[in-house]
Amino acid sequence: MSKLISSIKEAVELCGIKDGMTVSFHHHMRNGDKVLNMVMEVIAEKGIKDITVNASSIFDCHEPLIGYMKDGVVTGIECGYMGAKVGRAVSRGMLKNPAVFRTHGGRASDMIKRTSHVDVAFVAAPSADCMGNCTGKYGKSACGSMGYAFADAQTADKVVVITDNLRPYPLPGFSIPEVYVDYVVEVDEIGDPKGIVSGTTQITRDPVGLRIAQYAAEVIEASGLLKDGFSFQTGAGGATLAAAKYVKEKMLAGGIKGSFGMGGITGYMVDMLNEGCFESLIDVQCFDLKAIESINNDPRHMEVSAEQYAGVSGRSAAVDSLDVVLLGATQVDTDFNVNVHTDSNGYIMGGSGGHSDTAAGAKLAIILAPLVRARLPLITDRCHCISTPGSTVDVVVTQRGIAVNTSIEKNRQLEEALKAKGLPVVDIKELKAIGEKITGVPKPINQGDKVIAKVLYRDGTLLDEIHQVAGE
Repeated sequence: MSKLISSIKEAVELCGIKDGMTVSFHHHMRNGDKVLNMVMEVIAEKGIKDITVNASSIFDCHEPLIGYMKDGVVTGIECGYMGAKVGRAVSRGMLKNPAVFRTHGGRASDMIKRTSHVDVAFVAAPSADCMGNCTGKYGKSACGSMGYAFADAQTADKVVVITDNLRPYPLPGFSIPEVYVDYVVEVDEIGDPKGIVSGTTQITRDPVGLRIAQYAAEVIEASGLLKDGFSFQTGAGGATLAAAKYVKEKMLAGGIKGSFGMGGITGYMVDMLNEGCFESLIDVQCFDLKAIESINNDPRHMEVSAEQYAGVSGRSAAVDSLDVVLLGATQVDTDFNVNVHTDSNGYIMGGSGGHSDTAAGAKLAIILAPLVRARLPLITDRCHCISTPGSTVDVVVTQRGIAVNTSIEKNRQLEEALKAKGLPVVDIKELKAIGEKITGVPKPINQGDKVIAKVLYRDGTLLDEIHQVAGE
């Protein structure tokens, strides 16, 4: 028996894709992905319209979606993150229906709860066998963890595995098992692994970023959480990686043995594992090639689904055991709400991903960002979009000062500890004033009446709406 079929076109036909359906994709190939574009090209050629694309993330490599929006092939997009190219088109009102943003954990949970339905899931698999057992850990297009694809495979009505490395049955070390898979298609190339490294994965050398990173490490130490059993997540930005470097130095100097590092894993987190800072890594996606090699070879480096990582429909999730998370921001308002969906002009260029998932779960959620960026202040009275509610944000660290969210009672003691260390603790409104003194008070952006995106919180409730940029 074999589930192997001849082409993506045959898969589209066998799955019965027709007008009005939802197709899903995962983003572990990141900005090197080719599967979404290949599938949508076939759907468009067959004259199918009114498709909703549910992708865990949309990158600039998915720019062909803009043409499909114009032609009515794609009328809906659901995702956790949307890059600037497609985001700008959506912000201009090109998409017929409002885009739907979920968190990474919320997307998986909504699929599992059946409140988000997928007709056909297309799984980009760097290695697979003829029955659909597949993994991302090895193959010429290896991407590492395939954690975001698990919910798609488990819940979609039909599942198609697309691979460029067909191996004999049974595939060793598979991630997603054949029991969920209907068809397998072999293609020449599912993506460019170099595109996985899309974004900063190097420690910053910028003096501003280094100061922010140093302050963040001092906040973590002052919190009392930096001790044996410490758990930690950081992103792939230059300043957050620098903060991880300073945390590592403190752990090694103090002989501190952490429990786990988590999230999208970089080579730097792999180094921390190998240098004894952590017992294990919990990995929902790999950010670089060193992380991919590690997850394939080191049993301490563990692949998990998005639901286990950050979902709310299970009995627990890994974020519930997280001590500290370091996160970025495009805007923070005086109530500590954070925007990572839009730029300062209101154009979509990001998304929550795991931002609000981890902020909700961690004991200490720290926002790292420069006080001024592109001649605009970080702190505002009200974010253009609330991506992560301020009730889950503990500290905002900038190069000009540290603001502690003392409306959360547990943080009052932390604020006093930071002051005792001589760190520059300032009120969030004072930070706003400092930023505006440098840049001037920015003019409010003109937003239209049309809602072009809905932002859902991790539990599926509506958190905010994004409006069309006026004049577009």
